[in-house]
Amino acid sequence: MAVLVFVLLVLCLPPWWTLLGSGAGWPLPVVLAGTAVFAAWLVSFPFLMVAGHGSRRNDRAARLGDTSLGVMWVLFTWSVLGGLVNFVLGGLDLGGADRARTVAAAVAAVSAGLLAWGHHEAMRVPRVKRLDVHLPRLGGGLDGTRVVVLADTHYGPIDRADWSARVTEAVNALAPDVVVHAGDIADGTPAQRREQSAPLGAVRARLAKVYVTGNHEYGGEAQGWLDRMADLGWEPLHNRHVVVERGGDALVLAGVDDVTAESSGLAGHRTDLAGALAGADPELPVLLVAHQPKYVPQAAAAGIDLQISGHTHGGQIWPFNFLVRIDQPVVHGLSLHGLRTRLYTSRGTGFWGPPFRIFAPSEITVLTLRTGEAPTDR
Repeated sequence: MAVLVFVLLVLCLPPWWTLLGSGAGWPLPVVLAGTAVFAAWLVSFPFLMVAGHGSRRNDRAARLGDTSLGVMWVLFTWSVLGGLVNFVLGGLDLGGADRARTVAAAVAAVSAGLLAWGHHEAMRVPRVKRLDVHLPRLGGGLDGTRVVVLADTHYGPIDRADWSARVTEAVNALAPDVVVHAGDIADGTPAQRREQSAPLGAVRARLAKVYVTGNHEYGGEAQGWLDRMADLGWEPLHNRHVVVERGGDALVLAGVDDVTAESSGLAGHRTDLAGALAGADPELPVLLVAHQPKYVPQAAAAGIDLQISGHTHGGQIWPFNFLVRIDQPVVHGLSLHGLRTRLYTSRGTGFWGPPFRIFAPSEITVLTLRTGEAPTDR
């Protein structure tokens, strides 16, 4: 509780000081009203989060708590930056008597603009990101195989059934050979998010549609989500693999449970790469789906050709990406690990919690597999 109170105070104090204190000279009623708003958030936020994300899963409370958290994070970030600007200008004796008020107004305006833009970015159908991925062991018949990646759809307290349907349309328009969902499908149970997940049943792929669990499934019936995706026509890669063929060449599609699976206590759930690859021809290239990028050392040790992950959201709301980087080796994009293993980390298709994406756009990714070495490897 002490840590929680400390964190909430840290989030509140810079915005309060920059917007209302720091010599801005607002009328007393404005200062009192603003202070009351900050105090009300401090008191109500823990209760909203417990009601919204605890066992009750009250979606209205979750929407209020999540949105207010996003607003406060943006105000915190830009108030800190605004406070630094105010300090520097004061040291240079620039800005005059109204300097603090001007900075406060600028922070409020920038924050409001970023929140409006960030909400639009979060709620829109993601842009399509395309790139080639060279896999030296890939057979020539598989050259040009299109792998479409979804991750972190996070169907949740905001009803996005229509958004889900439009994402499905966008995926099908790409004519994929393989579609991957790299986990964190929802916040909630399959029954709660049935309408939002239903459009995934209409996703079409020539060779396979595969899915692995993310950490959020382990807060909302992970086995139920594996069963739900199977009912929708997907291959749940629950520490297992399938083999697809094209042009006379084969590719192993393997998947592992999220790294949090074992600690969930759910029987039969753990990260088991050896089990996922059991029976696979070691001469075949392997595409591994593992929700978190930080699994890549194990993938590289096993000689995996390509790992596909999500989880990071690219940070979702800048500058949270710097905190994500403490926990994960990569925040987004394509990277090489060891001599062979490439990792693609998606920024994610949806969003978690606060309905904002700021300087971290969502994506639907098309990875076109190419045989041979990448130009940068030569």
